[in-house]
Amino acid sequence: MRRIFLLTFLFSTLCYGQRSDFPAIDFKEADSIAALYKGESLTNLPVLTHKLTTDLSTPVEKFRAIYTWVSTNIENDYGAYLTTRKKRKKLADDREAYLEWNASFTPKVFAKLIADRKTACTGYAYLIREMASLAGFKCKIVNGYGRTPTLRLNEKSTANHSWNTIEIDGKWYLCDATWSAGRVMLQENGPEFQNDYFDGYFLADPELFIKNHYPLEIGSSLLSDLPTFKEFLDGPVVYKEAFTLPIVPLYPNKMHIEIAKNDLVSFGFSVPEEFEGKEIRLVLNTGGNDRTVTPKSSLVPKKCILDYTFEKTGLYDVHIKIEDTLVATYVVRVKRHK
Repeated sequence: MRRIFLLTFLFSTLCYGQRSDFPAIDFKEADSIAALYKGESLTNLPVLTHKLTTDLSTPVEKFRAIYTWVSTNIENDYGAYLTTRKKRKKLADDREAYLEWNASFTPKVFAKLIADRKTACTGYAYLIREMASLAGFKCKIVNGYGRTPTLRLNEKSTANHSWNTIEIDGKWYLCDATWSAGRVMLQENGPEFQNDYFDGYFLADPELFIKNHYPLEIGSSLLSDLPTFKEFLDGPVVYKEAFTLPIVPLYPNKMHIEIAKNDLVSFGFSVPEEFEGKEIRLVLNTGGNDRTVTPKSSLVPKKCILDYTFEKTGLYDVHIKIEDTLVATYVVRVKRHK
């Protein structure tokens, strides 16, 4: 396993939270203020931050206006991402050199962001930190590994992503403005950014966030029991739509499962209290063909369990859908005998 950077960024004595801590706030006012100042200049961040926050009454709404503005006004620069990735790979085995480069590189990224309104994840995280700090928040940049359905990582992979932690009302929260902003599509004429604001990474549940964000600084996971890096890599693919429900895969804890014919597999998920009544399906793909089945399901407080017996041998991509939303994928190899 790659060495994890054990820095002083630890939260062992603090409280952690998620968006559900604010059930009475719908954030419409904060989002409308962010929209009002769309396209505003970045050359005077104190003024911009004041405009976004001064008319909002609660700290979480103030941060929401900052977060929404950043995620809807900054373009993801794929070229900058490739440059950053190349340098990270070069310094992967030299901890001190990596930290020194990262400290000097981030302001350069920020200067380009101010000029071009384009950046990679490092710039998003830096801008969130700067504006949050101007608004009176404690906010930190987190560097680590971002895992997507199309990006394969292994134990020799270098860190490839940055996001933030923010303290609000005495609790620390996680957020990822880069992944909220939209996505980069690789077209024939080159990469193209598509702005498509996604709300799920705002004050995300740490138990779910760790499924596709693994920090270099262990404490910044906001978890008391952090999985190992290998466990992170071995876990199921979790799609961003899981964050809107939110639904946290609990088991199996590995994406690739090997069983015998007629064995039953149980898929367990942590679910919100209002989950009851939702339609749950498994889409089984084998040999390029999809077949939708309805598993046996049981619901206990804050947990949903799906049971399915695999009666035929083969290799199955098992896609789990809640209503029409794809939330996770496993790979099940069914043999005649174990």
